[in-house]
Amino acid sequence: MHIQKVLNSSVVLVQDDSGEESILLGKGIGYGRKAGEPIERKPSDRVFLPLSNPDAQPMLELFSSIPASYLELTQDIVDDAEQSLGVKLSAHIYLLLTDHLHFAVERQQKGLVVTNRIFWEIKHFYPKEYAVGQRGLQKVKAKLGIELPDEEAGNIAFHIVNARQDPQAGYDAMRAAQLIGELSNIVTYSMHCPVSTESIHYARFVSHLQYFAERFFSGKLMDSEDDFLFQQMQQNYPAAVTCAEKIRTFVLRKYGVFLPNEETAYLALHVARLTSGK
Repeated sequence: MHIQKVLNSSVVLVQDDSGEESILLGKGIGYGRKAGEPIERKPSDRVFLPLSNPDAQPMLELFSSIPASYLELTQDIVDDAEQSLGVKLSAHIYLLLTDHLHFAVERQQKGLVVTNRIFWEIKHFYPKEYAVGQRGLQKVKAKLGIELPDEEAGNIAFHIVNARQDPQAGYDAMRAAQLIGELSNIVTYSMHCPVSTESIHYARFVSHLQYFAERFFSGKLMDSEDDFLFQQMQQNYPAAVTCAEKIRTFVLRKYGVFLPNEETAYLALHVARLTSGK
C-alpha cells in the first residue's frame, strides 16, 4: 500500500495496488511520513478500514479536526478492553469513543455538567467494562492533564459494551442497562428478599439478564415448543415463576413483546437461584 494523505500522526489514508482506498490507524504511523511513500499494514497494532465502510467518511472528518492524542487515547482504552475482557471490539468504537472523549474534555474545560442517567446501572451491571473506563480516565489525566468525573468511566464502559456487539444487531447498552435495572427491581420487590449486590449470586443473576437483554433487543428470544422446564418450575418454584410472570407482564406492557415460556422459565430459574443463594 501507498500513503495517499497523512491526516495526523496516527491516521493515514492509503491506497492498495487495486486502487482501493482505506484508512489506517495506529500510533505514530503518520509521523514524518509523506504522500506516495509505501506503508505496511500490521494487524497487531493497526486498524484498517476501507473507505466503503459507512464510518470511514465521518472518521476522516473527525480525525482531521481534532488532535491525534484523542485517537491515541481511544486506542489505549480499546487495547486495555480487548486484553482484559478477551474480546475483539468493533472498529465503530474508534469513531464514537474518540468523538466522545474530545467532547467530554471540551465540556470539562467549559465547566458544563451533563448527567449520565444510567451511571449506576452501567457501573453495577457492567463492572468489568466500568473498570476499563476507570483506567481510561487515568489515561486521560496522564496524557492531557484533565481530570474527568467518575461518570465518564460509565460513558466509556457504555461505548465498550456497544462495541462488543454486532453493530447491525440493534443492541444498545443504554437500553439494555435500563431493562436490566427494571427487571432487577421487579425481582427485588416481588421476592421480598434482600440481596447483596456484591454477592456471586447477584453477579450470576445480572449476567443472565445481560444475555437476556442481548437476545431481547436483537429479536432472538428462546422459544422452544417444549414446555417441560416451564412446567417443572411451576411445580417446584411457584414464587419464582410468579415473579417471572410479573416480568413477562411488564415487558409486554412497556415494550410490546410477549416473552415465550422458555425465556420466562429461565428467568424463573435464575430468580430461584438468586433468592435461594445457590
